[in-house]
Amino acid sequence: MTRKSDGVVQGPRNLISDVGGITIGNAENWLALTGTTVILPDASAVAAIEIGGGAPGSRETALLDAANLVEHVHALILSGGSVFGLDAASSVTIDLAKRGVGFTFGAQPVPCPVVPAAILFDIMNGGAKWPGDEPPYRDLGREALAAATADFALGNKGAGLGALAGQLKGGLGSASSCFRDFTVGALVAVNSVGSCVIPGTPRLWARDLALGDEMGPEQERTGARADTHPLHDSKFDPKPGQNTTIAVVATDATLTRVEAKRLAIMARDGLGRAIRPIHTPFDGDTVFALATGKKALPEQRQPTIAALGAIAADTLTRAIGRALWFAETAGGHPSYREKFRL
Repeated sequence: MTRKSDGVVQGPRNLISDVGGITIGNAENWLALTGTTVILPDASAVAAIEIGGGAPGSRETALLDAANLVEHVHALILSGGSVFGLDAASSVTIDLAKRGVGFTFGAQPVPCPVVPAAILFDIMNGGAKWPGDEPPYRDLGREALAAATADFALGNKGAGLGALAGQLKGGLGSASSCFRDFTVGALVAVNSVGSCVIPGTPRLWARDLALGDEMGPEQERTGARADTHPLHDSKFDPKPGQNTTIAVVATDATLTRVEAKRLAIMARDGLGRAIRPIHTPFDGDTVFALATGKKALPEQRQPTIAALGAIAADTLTRAIGRALWFAETAGGHPSYREKFRL
């Protein structure tokens, strides 16, 4: 593990699955250049959501409002495919019900799983979006659920396969942090309008928060120039709906829905530390928070919640940096490592 002076260390895998009970499944369709990622807790978990972008796409997210009835979810979906990608949640919902997972009321014949989802737009990245008669997302959801495991690869995997980050290839990233008795993890699919690289340098915006070599070798520290064009190295002529960074932060702490919402709000700032510009009218930036409730908070809860939120933001920033580091050139879009010969 790599230690920081504030006592935060990486988890053993440096993946969101270091949060006990969480597994991740990825599935890809390389002909379509798209994919789906399933976040699967081993039991229903408290969830919340924070949306910062101006063009989000989602399913079953209104129920995460603390004013509504359902407090727990059974899985989360991140997917490429824009509106078609939301169909991945349908097959996951059905397969979980077949496993006996979901809410039941009285003599209800089958359980009803709650599976919120968020999607990103990867339809114009060079892939054949409908390689068959229908979009591939029902199959991708089913395959990703079946593949759920604690160990998984980053970069051109799952929802990150078709992602683009500014002018570079985006991807799937993950990181984890351990603080006292608690673990915080982040998982992200980076498909942003904004750039993840400091203008005029090969240095990632996220690099200052890296633990060890998790984002590759150290790069020269160079400050950003205030006179740089605000859209420097972003996607050319962005159109609404063509972008989005979608993420999940998770902790093993026992949180209420209101506390999980605070975790999501604080974690969202991790996007702004790694991508510039962020939350544009063209992005659908969305952060889910998931609390598995395996570890109780101390009696004085709020200071620990504040610490976990700060760590969640840093961990999400690191996950974005790792997404860029592990991404590989695809669809004619260069990777970070290829462009800067790292």
